[in-house]
Amino acid sequence: MEKADGRNQTPITEFILLGFGDVSELQPLLSLLFLVIFFVTMVGNILIIVLVVTDRHLHNPMYFFLGNLSGLDICYSITILHRVLASLLTGDRSVSVKCCLVQTYFFAIIATTENLLLAAMSYDRYLAICHPLRYAALMNTRVCFELVAGSWLYSFLVNGTLNSFLFRLTFCHSKEIDHYFCDFTPTIKLVCGDTRSLELATFAVSTVGTVVPLLFTLVSYICIITTILKIPSTTGRQKAFSTCSAHLMVVTILYATVITIYVFPTSNTSKVQHKIFSLLYTVVIPMINPVIYSLRNKDVNESLKKALPKMIAVRNKQRNIKEKF
Repeated sequence: MEKADGRNQTPITEFILLGFGDVSELQPLLSLLFLVIFFVTMVGNILIIVLVVTDRHLHNPMYFFLGNLSGLDICYSITILHRVLASLLTGDRSVSVKCCLVQTYFFAIIATTENLLLAAMSYDRYLAICHPLRYAALMNTRVCFELVAGSWLYSFLVNGTLNSFLFRLTFCHSKEIDHYFCDFTPTIKLVCGDTRSLELATFAVSTVGTVVPLLFTLVSYICIITTILKIPSTTGRQKAFSTCSAHLMVVTILYATVITIYVFPTSNTSKVQHKIFSLLYTVVIPMINPVIYSLRNKDVNESLKKALPKMIAVRNKQRNIKEKF
């Protein structure tokens, strides 16, 4: 059965992720590279979570949000990298339609939650620097949990509603998705029938979930920078800025990448460049987040220095016990 535009409307049950093209010669190198990235991302972010949970000096709102951000980065790796690694290691690029849509769903949830969480982190820094005397009252444990829970709940509900419509659609014409994961844009192109309403709704939700947190973050940092510049001593300004510099760096890298891909795409941007930019925010940023926060944060560095000798001591103790038996 054919459509007027020539599309084959026979429903398909699986997609083929083209990934990075025919890279048989580079496949071992790419497999090793992504395996290392996956390992570093998981270890780095798990370490941040362990430090935040176990070190009482890190039991404050800023590190509570940081621990949740690390949890999101772990979810990014599990959602995106596992499929990339499976394709590279086995050579099997096929993925069922249902699994593909599930990956699209969870990717949307993680991306939306990250935007909202980064906005919450900027609000936390705004209160700490601009309203230090009221900070403990305004950013208490209850508020922190509500901000994080609200971010996850909003993401699940909104993206769940959109994805419920996506699951009802029939896919045809082609099995090939020219990407390394099931992103919404390349996937929706394979749908039979008119998808303009769904695309418009997705665009509106994406705009709210991206632009609003970005504007909120920008306003927060304008207020923060204005307050810092009013501090009379150079030492005071440096100390105040150091508490938010790592977060500002992460926000800048993330939004610069996302805006380049989704907000201001150009006709000259090739699919290869699109994939490279996508790699930045789905693979590279989750890997470097722990590095940025540990290098730019004195408290995390101190906690890490205390934790490493303890970890080595526990490992040596376990080794000694094994040797005895």
